[in-house]
Amino acid sequence: MNEWNVYYDGRDLGCNYSRTESIFKLWAPKAEKVTLALYQDAGSYNAEGEVSVHTDGLEIGMKKWKDGVWFLRFYGDLAGRYYMYKIEETDGSIRYAADPYSRAVSANGARSAIVDLKAWNPTGWEDEKRPPLEGSQDAVLYELHVRDFSADPTSPFEYKGKFKAFTETGLRDGEGNRIGIDHLQELGVTHVHLLPVFDFKTVNELQVDHPEWTGQKYNWGYDPQHFNVPEGSYSTDPQMPGVRIREFKEMVMALHQKGIRIIMDVVYNHTFGVDDGPFEAVVPGYYYRKDAEGKLANGSGVGNELATERPMVRKYIVDSVRYWAEEYHIDGFRFDLMGLIDTDTMTQIAEELHREVDRSLLIYGEPWTGGNTPLQQQTLKGSQRSRGFAVFNDHFRGAIKGDSDGGGKGFATGQPAQEAAIVEGVKGAVSDFADSPLETINYVTVHDNLNLWDKVLMTQGLRSEAGFQEIRDGKLTGGGDLREAVEGADPYRSVGSDDILQSETVKRAILANGIVLTSQGIPMIQAGDELLRTKYGDHNSYRSGDIINAIRWENKRRFKPVFDYYRGLIELRKSHPAFRMTSKEQVEKHLEVLRSQDNTVAYMLRDFANGDTWKNIIVIYNANPLDIRMGLPFSITGWKVAVNDKHAGNKALDFTVDEQVSVPALSMMVLYEEVGGTPRPAKRVEVQYERPDGKYEGWNLWVWGTGLREQRVDFERVEHGRAIASFTVPVYVKRIGYIVRLNDWEEKDVDQDCFIDLGQSQSAISVLIRSGSDDWKKIS
Repeated sequence: MNEWNVYYDGRDLGCNYSRTESIFKLWAPKAEKVTLALYQDAGSYNAEGEVSVHTDGLEIGMKKWKDGVWFLRFYGDLAGRYYMYKIEETDGSIRYAADPYSRAVSANGARSAIVDLKAWNPTGWEDEKRPPLEGSQDAVLYELHVRDFSADPTSPFEYKGKFKAFTETGLRDGEGNRIGIDHLQELGVTHVHLLPVFDFKTVNELQVDHPEWTGQKYNWGYDPQHFNVPEGSYSTDPQMPGVRIREFKEMVMALHQKGIRIIMDVVYNHTFGVDDGPFEAVVPGYYYRKDAEGKLANGSGVGNELATERPMVRKYIVDSVRYWAEEYHIDGFRFDLMGLIDTDTMTQIAEELHREVDRSLLIYGEPWTGGNTPLQQQTLKGSQRSRGFAVFNDHFRGAIKGDSDGGGKGFATGQPAQEAAIVEGVKGAVSDFADSPLETINYVTVHDNLNLWDKVLMTQGLRSEAGFQEIRDGKLTGGGDLREAVEGADPYRSVGSDDILQSETVKRAILANGIVLTSQGIPMIQAGDELLRTKYGDHNSYRSGDIINAIRWENKRRFKPVFDYYRGLIELRKSHPAFRMTSKEQVEKHLEVLRSQDNTVAYMLRDFANGDTWKNIIVIYNANPLDIRMGLPFSITGWKVAVNDKHAGNKALDFTVDEQVSVPALSMMVLYEEVGGTPRPAKRVEVQYERPDGKYEGWNLWVWGTGLREQRVDFERVEHGRAIASFTVPVYVKRIGYIVRLNDWEEKDVDQDCFIDLGQSQSAISVLIRSGSDDWKKIS
């Protein structure tokens, strides 16, 4: 039998429990014999937290059923028991393996566990609902590690480092500021993107009870063991298989009740190990991709890749994400190293989740690999086009901040000539790799590499001044005590106590994420950015422990103006659909670039973009160390300022009727024009353009003048053989310049600049321009 060609399409692999019977199904087409081993307990653990002996169970032979599946029906209630599969091959080899489809496991995933899932549901789970979400355009993502959220020893959390910390409401710091889940709600994010919360290998879940045992206490979790089971170290009792299930669901309920959805970071591109992983013992050689020499492929950088293109591997991944979405009410998935997952698999995941579970589920991932891979159909940027999932935009990331770990700079950190790349990101990558802004995840930093505050310090040459030392794998590379190094550092030395928002480091950090939060696409910030979180220069803190990674909630009080600014930007985005356009056509119609040079990017969201209540919105990013003057389009009612260098939000902070505005150094500004209000004195200019050939397609006006910025004016209609355009200018404007051109300077009607004298007219003027002439004629 060629196991590559054997496919089972049922959605019932694993242990299907009921109180009267349990049905076990295992796909193992190469096996000569499969036996179910039942246990009364989790087994005997050694000092490393592992169980190495599995011959002490009640062993019952399974029946070879169909399509490579082995089957056993056991009558009676098995809840509370443990099991493994004893697999014998034709060569006489015997292996004991946990169930790849395990829904529950013992501590450290040593054995599969049989649980009554419904019995472990928290009260009210059956009626639990996802918070409403019209579409992914409304998402504001917040990347967070479960343990980091509550591990700060000075914080008032009862369940530090646990799922249950998310259920603790009403927590405040000494000055009454909300912390914990109430902080997330106050900030306004719509989704918490949790770093891996499935059962992973490297943290010894029993260290709580046996601190003398070996093993790590902290890891990000990108080392999968059991893909369908919550991680035990985040539960209050990892030795009771049902506890982690209940407490995970309690976390989901708590976040949903606050109006926050949950994204689950999933790692289907590799496993922690192969021989001791979840698959190799069951079907040797099938689940892992190999190179041309027959060796394990290593595009993950950690020794193996899952062969996602194979039918039963693809099925496993689709079954797994659907299980999390249905059983645990997860609202979306972020795929680690998605470049190692073939595009057909990603497409099937998106289609099935959206069709069978919920169309609002958000699916995205990293469109790259960790190394070379033999996979031909890699899911890279561009491969997601119109397939229902999004990708991380590292083009935009690099343009904003520079490189990830070094002193390389970007637009917000001091590098010139980045304006074009910023504009591309602002547009939602629709002229780069995306068919829609909904296909790009915009961000500056996430868990990998230097976090935002530390990166800005690096670009300013302030790393040494901050007292940072080199950290690797949770230890100082030069030796010494890590805690002493952290306590001796001063990461906020550059921040004055009087006016926090005037610190150059703060201004650059806020500008970086301000660009993300006001661009088309789906924005993501890293947990703690709004508190100026530092990791003390550790660019890879995956095992550096709480001393480096824990969110220090005292910083909310210390840097409250920064938090308020972030909250204001998120409120602005959520209140105005102009920032959340859903198609390339919308972006091309409504987003007009006003300036893209000299370390300044400015653009206008015009004509009630995406049904916005504001007629026009102007966004300006000034990455210069000095203030700039920015020309504004004439507005008959004037421009209101919603965001400046000190405050951000959805309401007017200031008002200007000038045709220029001063934008402070290293800051952003958002202005808006409303319908209504007292009109300013202005006059209407109508231009009628006549061509003998009657062909007007692509022709437009380029106009300028005192009180009038350079701008394109399109002809609105053709009447009586003439193209007609109109625009408004301040009443004091006496003369304007114009050029009639084809498209974007493909051709000029006449070579020289032309001018129209408006005279003393106080209301309106209509003029006629004939092709080939630099003269004009007043009509009325």
